[in-house]
Amino acid sequence: MYACTESQTVGAGSVTAFSFDTASAQLSYINSQRSEGENPVYLSVDKTGKWLVNANYTEASVSAFPIAADGSILPLTQRISFRDSSINQKRQDRAHIHAVVFSPNDDYIFFPDLGADKIRCYAFDGSTTQPLKPAYYRYTKTYLGSGPRHMVFHPNGKFCYCIEEMGGAIEAFKYFDRTLDSLQRIFYHKKGRRKQYSGADIHITPDGKMLIASNRAKENALSLFSIDPKTGYLTLIGKVSTHGDHPRMFAISPDGKFVIVANLLSGNLVVFKRNLKDNTLEYTGVSIDIPGASCVQIRRY
Repeated sequence: MYACTESQTVGAGSVTAFSFDTASAQLSYINSQRSEGENPVYLSVDKTGKWLVNANYTEASVSAFPIAADGSILPLTQRISFRDSSINQKRQDRAHIHAVVFSPNDDYIFFPDLGADKIRCYAFDGSTTQPLKPAYYRYTKTYLGSGPRHMVFHPNGKFCYCIEEMGGAIEAFKYFDRTLDSLQRIFYHKKGRRKQYSGADIHITPDGKMLIASNRAKENALSLFSIDPKTGYLTLIGKVSTHGDHPRMFAISPDGKFVIVANLLSGNLVVFKRNLKDNTLEYTGVSIDIPGASCVQIRRY
């Protein structure tokens, strides 16, 4: 398992490797490497398990690390920084890389840039010491002031969805050979615009029928969408309270039957059960106190 340590102190951000004992349910520290960028917030590992790439938000860079056979993180071999901005000078005076997402075939890698209103794209070649290569289409523009944050590919590989932290919407794209063609922009609020949004995380159920997005601000809710498998279009079907404050991230179980939300400010993990017939979520009554919970992952062993 890999984690990033978020820090705005220069040189303090890091990525760390752990081993997990399924019998004792215990994590053991393996090693850490500096993220070589300020405020690391997101990391991804390629399908081969040989590369880890992380996003440094405040300093606007991405770092690539080889992974050894024992799971330890080797020293960084590549770092790319970005300089750009957009129309909201309070939030977008500089680039802010907020996620690292591999394409369905791991041949490309995408970086939503909240500060520049772009989804950046690089080719990925894990056989070289510097796996990130400039792509022909280096970025896709998003709506000005939208602040793209996280993105997710549909299981069929044909569609991609990006949640806006600042714009209050989800943009749907048709995906083919490194290109993102905009299909739809839909608000995660039924009433549309409001003065403040704080979109956070986005995931699709394993069966590809449902998209879920979290919104913090004053709403603290999950927005539920059905997905048309042929067109990729979304339809808002409802919202549920996260029973906590600031749902920064959430996870869907591998069987698609449960959703667990991490509420950062209220410090609790909340469990929902999914109705597979109508794609609704029901609060199970299970809430576990974990101070500062900012991320949750579900793994079946």
